[in-house]
Amino acid sequence: MSWRVRFLDTRPLRSSRPFRDLWIGSLASQLGGQIATVAVLAQVWDLTGSPVGTGAIGLATGLPMVLFGLLGGTLADSVDRRAVVRATAAGQLLAAAGLFAQALADNRSVPLLLALVAMGTACGALGAPARRTFPVRLLPSDQVAAGLALTNVSFQAAMLAGPALAGLIIARWGFPAAYAAQAVTVAVSMLAVIRLPAMKPEGVDVAGGRRRPERGGWGIILRRPTLWGSMATDLSATLLAMPIALFPLVNEVRFDGNPQTLGLFLSAVAVGGITAGLLSGTVTRRRRGGLVQLTAAGVWGVALAGFGLAGPLWLALGCLAVAGAADTVSVVTRSALVQLETPDAYRGRVSSVEHVIGVAGPELGNFRGGLLASGTSASFSLVAGGLSAVLAIAAVAATNAPLRAYRTPSAATEPTARGVADAATAAG
Repeated sequence: MSWRVRFLDTRPLRSSRPFRDLWIGSLASQLGGQIATVAVLAQVWDLTGSPVGTGAIGLATGLPMVLFGLLGGTLADSVDRRAVVRATAAGQLLAAAGLFAQALADNRSVPLLLALVAMGTACGALGAPARRTFPVRLLPSDQVAAGLALTNVSFQAAMLAGPALAGLIIARWGFPAAYAAQAVTVAVSMLAVIRLPAMKPEGVDVAGGRRRPERGGWGIILRRPTLWGSMATDLSATLLAMPIALFPLVNEVRFDGNPQTLGLFLSAVAVGGITAGLLSGTVTRRRRGGLVQLTAAGVWGVALAGFGLAGPLWLALGCLAVAGAADTVSVVTRSALVQLETPDAYRGRVSSVEHVIGVAGPELGNFRGGLLASGTSASFSLVAGGLSAVLAIAAVAATNAPLRAYRTPSAATEPTARGVADAATAAG
């Protein structure tokens, strides 16, 4: 198959009102999340002036993601998934209100700030596995991949607009306004979820009684090299090369600490990501998903090493844009692979593991990067992390032939028969 440039498939937005509501709500929530990310990063830097302090944000978010993300996977396979997301969205709104209140009161306590961040993260992580199963339930099978690509584009659009908007809000009105904006967007997301239909998992019988989900969620991952290899690739890239905690230090050392420049760093990542997302049809139609993910993850590491060495602002932003594009390609291919390789009965728990790796990995990577930079420099941490990620990804590629050779199943593949076989493998 030759490479052809194909644009974003928008059929899911036109054909499904529930998916359209979900997409709009997710976009709003993601925009608010990006605004809050910059606000927390800038506020912690103002209070501590230390890369260890900003790295601690990664610890405060990474640990709740691991603990509550895995619990959320079991919930998603046991109870109404819509109810789980409703409840956790309410918790996120409460945490956002707390962030607004502490900023308005001119809080000087970093532990209090991080505790509120951890609370919001825990609620989001608890609902994330259930939320990740929604596109499969709301869309026909031939539109699921397009729906995942649209979801990724909304995230990249939020990354593009959110950090730059946060820089402007903080510079003009301060931290309280930034956290207020986040609270409004979370409320919009809650309204979108309320409009969704009930989504009981397969663990609910026809009489309405619930049973415990079958065992074997971890077995599916560990016994299928394509799944654990894809997740190991993503973990290698994010845990070893995540740069966000180093942005304030790089900004201060090279660019005079301008808050608008800090926002541009995150926006540059989004520029590359949204460009790749708008052309995602080029990737989603490629059947060699494993090879595409491995290559994209390697490019991510190289680009971030380049950011660590870049002097001029234009070059630094260019490296971040390349990293953002590579990240989008990697995320889209990983998400499609995981959905296609996981039987529905286990999708909540497998999605929880994917969520933990895809979201907690970057946060713990931020902590690693800040800790290393505190003893060396931002440039050393970025270059060492990027090159280490490339080596780790190469090791996964060398030892996981099924991932390298993986091909997306053709339309003729019978998913039900394959799902039954996978379930038997996991249970055994």
